[in-house]
Amino acid sequence: MEIKWNEQGLVPAIVQDAVTKEVLMMAYMNEESFNKTVETGQTWFYSRSRKELWHKGETSGNTQEVVEISLDCDSDTVLVTVIPEGPACHTGEVSCFYNSVKKFKDVPNRMMLFEEFDKIVERKNNPVEGSYTNYLFREGVDKICKKIGEESTETVIGAKNNSKEEVVYEASDLLYHLNVLLVNQGITLDDLMIEIENRYK
Repeated sequence: MEIKWNEQGLVPAIVQDAVTKEVLMMAYMNEESFNKTVETGQTWFYSRSRKELWHKGETSGNTQEVVEISLDCDSDTVLVTVIPEGPACHTGEVSCFYNSVKKFKDVPNRMMLFEEFDKIVERKNNPVEGSYTNYLFREGVDKICKKIGEESTETVIGAKNNSKEEVVYEASDLLYHLNVLLVNQGITLDDLMIEIENRYK
């Protein structure tokens, strides 16, 4: 499929996080930067103001590892899904699209599971006095597994009571303690996702 370059020989490129699906940034590519992106597996763009190619992360270190490149139905917009090595925005924000114009409704933050996991990793690497998470790490795998057993049982009881509220509450505790176990064992959420993906191949 041929890319439809505009009059300046450019095409808009939308960059999306391959894991979170968050839109990170939008820039322009010319044919040379597109080819360099394909060849190197990292994002390259064309600066309309400087009239030159630029490699994302060349100075900041916040490079983007390309997972997939797609074209829209008209072949005049490129979607690049990436694994970012840092913030996409020069301001330090994860995404360039952080200025909300109007919010119409709240939606569940499905990334909270990843954020909770990251917070547990942070607690392990930088212990905080009085932290329950650090208490579990100090007690070790036996204590963590005991808590997982307790929370599993309470989740089952909630289900047997046909109580959505109980199941939601207890399952949240169960997921937290499972995340603590994963971190304690040196297992990442990526490890789990790779295993799950392999099961569907």
